[in-house]
Amino acid sequence: MKKFSILTALLTILINPFNLTADEGMWLPQFLKDLNEGEMQKLGCKLTADQIYSVNNSSLKDAIVLFGGGCTGEMVSNEGLLLTNHHCGYGSIQSHSTVEHNYLDNGFWAKNKGEELPTPGLTCTFVVRIDDVTKQVLNGVTDNMDEAERNKLIEKNCKTLEADAVKDTWYRARIRPYFYGNEYYMVVTETFKDIRLVGAPPQSIGKFGGETDNWMWPRHTGDFSVFRIYANEKNEPADYSASNKPFKPRNFLNVSLKGYQKGDFTMTYGFPGRTYEYLTSQGIRMITEISNPISISIREKRLGIWMNDMKANDKVRLQYSSKYARISNYYKKFQGEDKGMRLLNTITMKESIEKQFREWAYTSKQTQYGNLLTDFKTAYEQMYPLELESTLFDECGMGIELVSFANKFITLVSLSKNINSTDEQIKAEVENLKKDAARFFKDYNAPTDQKELAALLKMYSDLSKTHRTPAFDLVAKKYKDDYTDYAEEVFENSWLVNEKKVTSFLNNYKRSQFKKIEKDMGFKLMLDIVNNYKKNIDPAYSALETKIDLLYRQWVKALREMQKDRKFWPDANSTLRVAYGTVAPYKPFDGALYDYKTTLSGVIEKMDNTNPEFRVPQKLVDLYNAKDFGQYAENGDVPVAFIASNHTTGGNSGSPLLDGEGRLLGLNFDTAWEGTMSNYHFNADRARNISVDIRYVLFIIDKFAGAGYLVDEMKLVK
Repeated sequence: MKKFSILTALLTILINPFNLTADEGMWLPQFLKDLNEGEMQKLGCKLTADQIYSVNNSSLKDAIVLFGGGCTGEMVSNEGLLLTNHHCGYGSIQSHSTVEHNYLDNGFWAKNKGEELPTPGLTCTFVVRIDDVTKQVLNGVTDNMDEAERNKLIEKNCKTLEADAVKDTWYRARIRPYFYGNEYYMVVTETFKDIRLVGAPPQSIGKFGGETDNWMWPRHTGDFSVFRIYANEKNEPADYSASNKPFKPRNFLNVSLKGYQKGDFTMTYGFPGRTYEYLTSQGIRMITEISNPISISIREKRLGIWMNDMKANDKVRLQYSSKYARISNYYKKFQGEDKGMRLLNTITMKESIEKQFREWAYTSKQTQYGNLLTDFKTAYEQMYPLELESTLFDECGMGIELVSFANKFITLVSLSKNINSTDEQIKAEVENLKKDAARFFKDYNAPTDQKELAALLKMYSDLSKTHRTPAFDLVAKKYKDDYTDYAEEVFENSWLVNEKKVTSFLNNYKRSQFKKIEKDMGFKLMLDIVNNYKKNIDPAYSALETKIDLLYRQWVKALREMQKDRKFWPDANSTLRVAYGTVAPYKPFDGALYDYKTTLSGVIEKMDNTNPEFRVPQKLVDLYNAKDFGQYAENGDVPVAFIASNHTTGGNSGSPLLDGEGRLLGLNFDTAWEGTMSNYHFNADRARNISVDIRYVLFIIDKFAGAGYLVDEMKLVK
């Protein structure tokens, strides 16, 4: 890692904004041989590109899974054993928890396979192969097509290709656009549905540091959980059955006890969610001046309401723990993004790129791009007020739990009113709603939501500038702008907030009863909010999104023409990617210099049993005092976490951090707060991904939990 001051790094970017550091990028694994293999090997990678990704032979890709809908996991044994983050498994752990069996607070460890807990709805997905289908997808597409016609033809081509790719198999295929639709790749996958919880540390380990340490370094969090994939007798995906067997993966990772040193090569392999590498200055301005600040203020209000009620009631704390963690996670990230882009002058950097682009387009007579940046400016100026309203709709309107739940009844009302719908369709929708209701009420507290409705609806009214929701006028006239009074009446009169009434209604539902839904105050509020958005905001917003996407397709195409020697990587889109860098300390701000790893001693230093975020289980203290570290110690202490310069984002949670030989060093679980702007502007001097050391994971499993049989399943490399 080259060490630059922030100012020097910024000047380097302004001189050559297209300069790509060795650590930047989330690369498609099928192109590593052509684009990255040489560079990776110079940094210390001992693997060939084919050992990392291969269709015909076993490779590291066969040990990597998409865990649930938005995390990564890795296979670590020949018996389907899987590791991911604690926060990735948090919802599943919570789903098994009750006040009597509080696995969130106390942890859970199966003593054998028979005690592992089936987790309905949880899936794990392997990538079978990734195919370039750009030519086939764009077959018949011409430059004079409008976007609607173009998209219709592309959708038709995609459906045909996807169906042909998985015919007579249990695989699934999905084609996604890359580089804003300049390229298309088909990802063929295999999804397993019988996933069982094997073990999880108490959240005093798995969430140690809580919201205080979230996104921060130094970190001392044991952010891991353990699951197992099950398959049928043919080792194929199957629904849960007691007769299913542990899955035999095509590959699993060796686990390193060797550790790492400063400067060592590291590689992340996983499913990063979204990045926005190629946004223009106007796009960055919309993020930093509109959507992020509004989201931060609204989430701060929600989190305050939730926390007060969670502190007052253990049942509410269990119900809202997962939701609180989800909302607060990005609340803090948004703040880090804004700060990082301000310090790095990201808008200035983007404007410098745009200046270079104008000069290139003019001198090289690229007349087709002559108005591109002007068109961007016009489109974004039209988008700014709509982005405000869209963010308010998402964060305030749909943030009210009653509103989001009532929204699920729209389909049932529509079917019931439609004379052409069948009784079977209505019955199926009622069954769907029963499942939705069971999930909703398990983690719902009406008094909490009543406070939330009053606070969020008022914020919505105060901040909304155009096409205001009709409910605002109702509150102004009938309730004299008192949103607390309005919320009280809604919750007194809405049967949608009462689990028994909802259950009884759905169990005895008849087509004619849709009128009872329409009369409900909660449903009426939802319709006010949703219909206003659908009628007055969404059409214009969607049209501008389509226009801006077209501009970005041209923009990225033009950049690739302008910088023919640059190695471009497509924005992350929850598909399999490789990122690489080195173990490295860093200087996040003036006067601070952070080491690259933390230890169990740091856990004890931070311990404060009067603070729920920094409690330490007594058994862990006893193990520390006795220095009972087993084979997991280094220099008389247990390594807990470490940082590297890999380019990661949401979705990389749970991704393996691998050494140069492809052995598991740890599990990626976070990004240092000062580098969270990496989704928009990667800077190798500031960006650090944070991983829990695999030796701490094994130490907790073996010494703390007494589940050493799980370690015995793994292949440890010393």
